[in-house]
Amino acid sequence: MATPTPLQLLELRHAIIGEDTPVARALPQRQRRTVGAWCFLDHAGPVQFAAGEGMHVGAHPHIGLQTFTWMIEGEVVHRDSLGNEQLIRPGEVNLMTAGRGIVHTEDSAHPGARLHAAQLWIALPDAQRHCAPAFVHHAELPRTERGGFVLSVLVGSALGLHAPTAVHTPLLGLDLTATTAAATVLPLNSDFEHAVLLLQGEALLDGQALPASQWAYLPPGRSELALQCKASAHLLLIGGQPFAETPLLWWNFVARNQTEIETALADWNAGRFAPVRPGSPAAPLTAPSLEGTRLKPAFKP
Repeated sequence: MATPTPLQLLELRHAIIGEDTPVARALPQRQRRTVGAWCFLDHAGPVQFAAGEGMHVGAHPHIGLQTFTWMIEGEVVHRDSLGNEQLIRPGEVNLMTAGRGIVHTEDSAHPGARLHAAQLWIALPDAQRHCAPAFVHHAELPRTERGGFVLSVLVGSALGLHAPTAVHTPLLGLDLTATTAAATVLPLNSDFEHAVLLLQGEALLDGQALPASQWAYLPPGRSELALQCKASAHLLLIGGQPFAETPLLWWNFVARNQTEIETALADWNAGRFAPVRPGSPAAPLTAPSLEGTRLKPAFKP
């Protein structure tokens, strides 16, 4: 058997979304801009909000991407400029296709509750990135058990199961949970690159500990990955065929050149995006200035 390509451990960055919700950010960063077409990965929580408090992300726009929300704990209300209003609960996915432009808000459904979620973005390929915006909610995802892990297939296909989420490039998304000691060898598509993020607990990848402060990148060439935990653990695995295009990322926009980003910023600042009604109690987000900045691929402030 060929020796598997080694893991690359990368540091998580920490940021705030909305008014005061802390997140650990895996993608993008300077060492690794994308994993397949996945171009953004935030791990929000787990956090317990104080009485009367919650997550409130005011109106903000997107272009050129799909947003992918995987809810683990808590309930969040999504509202968008297409008129959709959707409550997302644990074990459910919201998939929003921004295309040529959409605006949305996100708010905790209940004050003083817990929140735990993964927020990801998928860069749309050139043929789809100017498409009409759309939104789909998925209340059920296929699940199976393997070696003590419960696996939910969020995107793509794994272990004979196929996710209902519609994406535009070859991708994989798996949620893996164990309530006690567990071990399995997970087959992988060797054409894909992959990443593993620890959401809770402790875990070993090919016998190597994955620290809570880091995430693991696996380059193409791997056909399997050994996963093990000695107690309860929760992991997210994503993967995809290396993205053939070079996206630019600024604020909430994914584009191919700086002019597109500048146009989107000008449209947002001038109020030319469609509004969200009723939207969030939080104020609309203010776009960061691009003045004097030359963008590099997949960099986000």
